[in-house]
Amino acid sequence: MHIVITGANRGIGLEMATQLSSQGHEVTGTSRDGSGPAQLDVTDPAAQARFASELEGRPVDLLVCNAGVYLDKGMALEDYTAEIWSQSLAVNVTGVFLTVQALLPNLRQADAPKIAIISSQMASHARAPGGSYAYRASKAAALNVGRNLATDLRPKGIAVGIYHPGWVRTDMGGDQGDICVEDAARGLIEEVEVLTLGTTGCFHTWDGRIHPY
Repeated sequence: MHIVITGANRGIGLEMATQLSSQGHEVTGTSRDGSGPAQLDVTDPAAQARFASELEGRPVDLLVCNAGVYLDKGMALEDYTAEIWSQSLAVNVTGVFLTVQALLPNLRQADAPKIAIISSQMASHARAPGGSYAYRASKAAALNVGRNLATDLRPKGIAVGIYHPGWVRTDMGGDQGDICVEDAARGLIEEVEVLTLGTTGCFHTWDGRIHPY
């Protein structure tokens, strides 16, 4: 399979790329700073167009929308700025949509294409412990985007899954996370493997549990 993973220069994206490559898949990983195999700022339409042109004619069997930011971790309500909000939404929401939009022709060329959107349990309306407003709102929006993409892309044979990767010990998740990045990536890969048009639109945890919306 040919797999595209955004934000593959560190954390969950890098570990997923490593594990999938070791399984014999062809992986195209992207990073905003160019430290990955391919440079892509997911918020930039021109960059998306360039990246799509580089992949023109190549099927994409699986697109993993993993690139994300958590700019307001531990931030006090009084410290929020419009820039925090705009950057969070640009990467975590608009970036997902633009990537899917740009690579849709490549996905259509695959036999059983899939899209995996890495969201978070913090997207759930069932959980409201306070704080992290921009991150929670952006991940909730990414969940909504994924659910609606599942509806529109199902007739085209493209399955969409939305996933909570767990509280992972990474730069973003911090040292107090519940699971290591290797286990999170392994679980996400297993979840994507069983994703079908019958389960499209699902919101699952890394270990296969259905997460409340």
